[in-house]
Amino acid sequence: MTVIVLGIDPGTANTGYGVVLATGQRLAALDGGVIATESHEPLEKRLVRIHARVCDLIREHAPQAVAIEDLFFGNNARSAFSVGQARGAVMLSAGICGVPAYSYTPQVVKQAVCGSGRAEKAQVQRMVQALLALDEVPEPDHAADALAVAICHANGAPMRAAV
Repeated sequence: MTVIVLGIDPGTANTGYGVVLATGQRLAALDGGVIATESHEPLEKRLVRIHARVCDLIREHAPQAVAIEDLFFGNNARSAFSVGQARGAVMLSAGICGVPAYSYTPQVVKQAVCGSGRAEKAQVQRMVQALLALDEVPEPDHAADALAVAICHANGAPMRAAV
């Protein structure tokens, strides 16, 4: 079974994206990077940029799923609301393009990629590098996190298809 997954690490300043091809047990990175927006831009324009770029990525790679990292509230509610708005723009993009969207908490992603839900960012980056057989650690960390979300979904997708 071959699956292409677009993974997203949402944020209004930097939305990480990673595209992973899963063929059986083999994983390969097809694309990865960051959708950056300017802090001086109005929020609605930043969300439009995120939405448009995610739609472009969906058209370019034709993923079977969009996997999005869920919100982590921590202590900063303002930041969480901002991330939630970026996440909504990504979900809108998936919906308009007819691609199902799935959410994963940061702990579930870390568990799937590193074997521990408490893994540090550097450990996630190294495991993503190893799992995708990349020459270098993926940078920046938003792109690495998005690839990790895609890996998390890709590894569980065959089980969902069998149900």
